[in-house]
Amino acid sequence: QVQLVESGGGLVQAGGSLRLSCVASGRAFSWSTMGWFRQAPGKEREFVATVTWNGGSTGYADSVKGRFTISRDSAKNTVYLHMNSLKPEDTAVYLCAAKYRTRGSGWYVDEYDYWGQGTQVIVSS
Repeated sequence: QVQLVESGGGLVQAGGSLRLSCVASGRAFSWSTMGWFRQAPGKEREFVATVTWNGGSTGYADSVKGRFTISRDSAKNTVYLHMNSLKPEDTAVYLCAAKYRTRGSGWYVDEYDYWGQGTQVIVSS
């Protein structure tokens, strides 16, 4: 089992920045691909970013590319999402997820084995 706890969400003005954190406990963090997803009210959960087990490869949704950066610190069992130039349309609950299956790109909800509870991000215009 893996427990994932997100933090760092909040209310920010458009153009501002936030850093989300996700701390993992339980199963070996260093073996997992990690992802960030988000879900706005009434919408499907959507992919935001992913990072491989060693941090060597990352991927981003087009909507956040160039503004968000995913990183991980295996010594702290933590994955981060640095969000810059935030827009009102970035408002959502942000969830981190851990994937232990070796196949797949890390871009899809059903690839992931464990999920956190999420942290709310609200971007005001």
